[in-house]
Amino acid sequence: MRPRDAALAGACVVLLAPAGLLTFLRLTEPPWARAVQAVAFTPYALPLYAATLILVAGVMVARRTVAVPYAATAGLAVTGLVVHAWWFAPQLTGNVPAAAPDAEPTVVMTTNVLRGRADVAGLMDQVRDRDVDLLVVNEITDSSLAAMEAAGLKTLLPFREGRPGVDDAVAGTMVFSSESTELVDSLDTALDSLVVETARLRLFAVHPSSPVSPETWRDDHATILTAVEDRRPDLVVGDFNATLDHAPMRALEDAGYHDSVELTNGGFQPTWPVDGPFGPIGFLGPVAQIDHVLVSDDWAVTATETTELDGSDHKPVIATVAAR
Repeated sequence: MRPRDAALAGACVVLLAPAGLLTFLRLTEPPWARAVQAVAFTPYALPLYAATLILVAGVMVARRTVAVPYAATAGLAVTGLVVHAWWFAPQLTGNVPAAAPDAEPTVVMTTNVLRGRADVAGLMDQVRDRDVDLLVVNEITDSSLAAMEAAGLKTLLPFREGRPGVDDAVAGTMVFSSESTELVDSLDTALDSLVVETARLRLFAVHPSSPVSPETWRDDHATILTAVEDRRPDLVVGDFNATLDHAPMRALEDAGYHDSVELTNGGFQPTWPVDGPFGPIGFLGPVAQIDHVLVSDDWAVTATETTELDGSDHKPVIATVAAR
């Protein structure tokens, strides 16, 4: 093999090996922790397949040849590109239902405050500036709740359900609202997940386990799915520890619940990890979209965005929802 052919083959292997692995994992969802975690990176196969196709096509044009190895590599890249584009397309070109003309909008925000370490006074500033009506907070602790109260929580969102965890714990989940609430139930997940009703909607505030323990992660998501199918909430909100490529999130979509990003054609809006003890990944910026506002088919999303929250490893998600 000539040196330039060896270099081309090496480049294709470097590009196609991780892309093919991501495709395989997305299709098969194997049970191992690292495999489950890797599925979160499924969208990154798109540029890998595209780069392979551009590289091989460029060589074929330059050499004026359609030799079998080049054609086969190009065909593989096209196949992967089409498959991943099909998976990702709803976030760019999906159906965008409109709200009813007289529907009153509700601004929903969800955030993980990293065991209470985030700048929750800054969080209250965002609640105030964006007129948030409904706030879901995961990993809230006694001290972070006290800091939120000192920053005006009771004035901004006077009604609350759930309870904080002890300091530096991951279990606490709470819901804060501008209108009266009722805690209907809790879900049997490893971390706190709540069923809350307001005057206008029923909300699941969820926090399933991370896929560090895949069995617990799957059990938690199965619990959420069963409750969703039985109770048909309006919104399912929180840190899901899963992306839209994971099988449990696809099951929720099959059950009629769609992500706010999809319903606004918002594209790729990763939320984790912002920084923190995650090795090189933490310094690349957020790479996985694991925080979600899901809405039922009875609701529309008129706007969605991610914001910054100092001290947290997650980006908060804010979505404006209204009845269809």
